[in-house]
Amino acid sequence: MRQWVNRRLPLSGAPYHHLRIMRSGSPLLVIFLTVFIDLIGFGICLPLLPKYAERYGAQGWQIGAALGVYSLMQLLFAPWWGQLSDRIGRRPVLLISNFGSIIAYGLFGLSAKYIGDTGFWILLGSRLFAGICGANLSVASAFIADVTTPEKRSKGMGLIGMAFGLGFILGPVIGSQSFKHFGLAGPGTVAAAICALNFILGCVILPETRKPEASPATRRPRLAQIRHVLAMKEVGFLIGIYFLGTFAFTAFESTLPLLLDAKLRYDEEHVGYVFAFCGIMAALVQGGGIGRLVKSFGERRLIGVSLIVVAISLLLMPLANSLATMLVALAVFAIGSGINRAPTMGLISQLSPPDEQGTTLGIAQSAGTLARVLGPTVATTLYDLWLPGPYLACATIALLAGLLAVLRLMGSTAKSPSA
Repeated sequence: MRQWVNRRLPLSGAPYHHLRIMRSGSPLLVIFLTVFIDLIGFGICLPLLPKYAERYGAQGWQIGAALGVYSLMQLLFAPWWGQLSDRIGRRPVLLISNFGSIIAYGLFGLSAKYIGDTGFWILLGSRLFAGICGANLSVASAFIADVTTPEKRSKGMGLIGMAFGLGFILGPVIGSQSFKHFGLAGPGTVAAAICALNFILGCVILPETRKPEASPATRRPRLAQIRHVLAMKEVGFLIGIYFLGTFAFTAFESTLPLLLDAKLRYDEEHVGYVFAFCGIMAALVQGGGIGRLVKSFGERRLIGVSLIVVAISLLLMPLANSLATMLVALAVFAIGSGINRAPTMGLISQLSPPDEQGTTLGIAQSAGTLARVLGPTVATTLYDLWLPGPYLACATIALLAGLLAVLRLMGSTAKSPSA
């Protein structure tokens, strides 16, 4: 069984291009499909979660717990999954976590069979388990690091962002249709079926990318490993920048529906269209433009400039009083935030030792998850005090982070340990 799980498929040593990603059998195509299908399942259930919890009689704090436990589990388990993949390989970790997602979304569907506390606790358990299994994005990032050259690393990382955007566009649509045709249990059942397809696909075509001759990963206690990563030259700084950029993004994400209602009187349906617009813009940048931008300007310049673009867009949003001006501000934001993640994670990967890719990227993912836990609370609190409050605060954070990145990164000539 272990030999089957760790089965290796031949990899080409040539650089990978986006055109070649579309060829059947390309490892980058495989990992894109793996993340994309997984995020469709996530997108199916997330928008329905508060309504389901409300049906089960959950109080406000319980609904918040059901929403927050997913991010909490990602925060705790992303470094662990990444470190495990450095020891036993990417393929078994991705397959195990994908199989766990089947169970998690199956529980989501099962909760619809019960009323009251029983249904809620099954729902909560499904989100807890989904968070543990969904913390595997660090392993997907390490997979990309394994099959790309350093100069192509950021371009490859853009695939995860594109999978995010497309998954969040299609997932809610599939969720609403499955609810319409199959009732309360439909979305969870369909999400579980999609994850089952993902698992089967992985069993058939997912290769192992960690080389057999790679140095064994150094095993350290959890806190010691975090300190080790944060103490690495530039890597700790980049993880801090990634935290600040993600914090600004989640503040936008959590207050945009409120802003659209206040400015344009948009209901839930129209808010969904606006989010889809942002997702499409970001997916276009991450899927097609990021490679050319990195080639032209380099990761170090893009990281700082993209955060400054995010800051400008956040300042524009509360000033917008029409759909046209709002869409301009959102397009600028989607482009800036869409550009930021890929070169940040790409540079973190380039500066990390080859035998610690999963561990380092897992800690970076946990930093982003911590920002997702803290950002919405801070943003909604500021919004209650003053409508432009979260946008001005996060614009300031993004601007300072961008300026620090420009000053620190563009003046550095550190070499990649894996180069």
